[in-house]
Amino acid sequence: MFSANRAPRGLQGTPTAPGTCYQGPFLPVIMPGLVQPFHVVVWAGFVSGCVSTLLGGGNPSDAPAHYISPASCLVPAGSDPSAPEAIIVRGGRSSLLQGGSSAARFRCPLSLNGLAMASGLWLLLLFALPSARALEPLSMGLAIAAASALTGFLSYPRFYCGRFTECCEEGVLNSTALQHALEQKLFGQHLAKKVILKALKGFMNNQDTKKALTLSLHGWTGTGKNFISKIIAENIYPQGLNSKFVHIFVSAMHFPHDNQVPKYKDQLQMWIRGNVSACPRSVFIFDEMDKLHPGLIDAIKPFLDYYDEIDGVSYRKAIFIFLSNAGGDLITKVALDFWKKGKQREELQLKDVESILSVGVFNNKNSGLWHSSLIDKNLIDFFVPFLPLEYRHVKKCVAVEIQSRGFELDEDLITRVADEMTYFPKEEKIYSDKGCKTVSAKLDLSMEL
Repeated sequence: MFSANRAPRGLQGTPTAPGTCYQGPFLPVIMPGLVQPFHVVVWAGFVSGCVSTLLGGGNPSDAPAHYISPASCLVPAGSDPSAPEAIIVRGGRSSLLQGGSSAARFRCPLSLNGLAMASGLWLLLLFALPSARALEPLSMGLAIAAASALTGFLSYPRFYCGRFTECCEEGVLNSTALQHALEQKLFGQHLAKKVILKALKGFMNNQDTKKALTLSLHGWTGTGKNFISKIIAENIYPQGLNSKFVHIFVSAMHFPHDNQVPKYKDQLQMWIRGNVSACPRSVFIFDEMDKLHPGLIDAIKPFLDYYDEIDGVSYRKAIFIFLSNAGGDLITKVALDFWKKGKQREELQLKDVESILSVGVFNNKNSGLWHSSLIDKNLIDFFVPFLPLEYRHVKKCVAVEIQSRGFELDEDLITRVADEMTYFPKEEKIYSDKGCKTVSAKLDLSMEL
């Protein structure tokens, strides 16, 4: 126990986890000749720093993602250098992470969390120095209070999020911007626009979601599946697909070998668990689902199911988006039947396609969802059909591409590029067989001629 007639030899006890206040013995740091009111000022500054720190963050187990260092900090519990490698995808780029399938944990210093705590302790230690005795007590006390409050403020997420680093808290849907982008940039997809806008608004405005949002987007290449996933990402996180909270899997790249499916399942579970632990509002995009090995996607079933938590982690705010060419033939058949009956494609409703699509994908061995428990247990919230694009839609794509390059619209050029595309069926030639995917290349060729 320290007393007024004995200078402290140093701090005793150990600080708790980052984000909590010092829990050692009461340490007034009393110097000979200093009066009691000064102690109040010192501790007021110290406590203010602790309170500010607590406002800015919590324990490591529930710390938001901006407190956690890059992917190298994410390690599996009990891992060792000889353990198998696990794929970690962050912001569209993959890296390798050592470790097996055990639960992930974080082993990195929380650089901003605890900043005020550290500065408060440092300033208290400053009084142990003989040179500190020459300073006027009240001035030093005020300095401590100001420094502690300032560092606490600087460690508060609302101050540095968006200024110095990207934070998970920025994951808020801009529904107005999303609606505008869908209307101005996505052509011929009235069903996709309506379903995705309503699904995202309803999900992200709900503070008590029961499960993760799961969207399965289907249609031929070039109809806008990748494009719409890009729009979604940009209207949740400012950095879009480059956000560290948006993760992209490409089946052929990340899961190339048939004989390693069990290993991929373990890695996939660990990867999702680690990233959702870092940021509950994580967005996962699985591209080329039709090239995914059968049964592999079932590894993520627990994360899509109706659980409050799994091993202390809640997945109810996460978003999963599947992109697949599977079912494109079924969607085209429905659209073509409408056309042959003299109906407008805009008359198509989701109920006209969704059930046919889900059953067809479930029974398609090359869909990535063949006999999947995700469909069997109704864990995919929406099957979103992307209709084949007509000639008029291709012309709109060409016009947007011309404008994006800073040129004035030229109707002759637009028509020439649209005519260069190929269409099906052979007789009717209604739909572009590559959607708008090759518009940019065709425009390059037409502008050179």
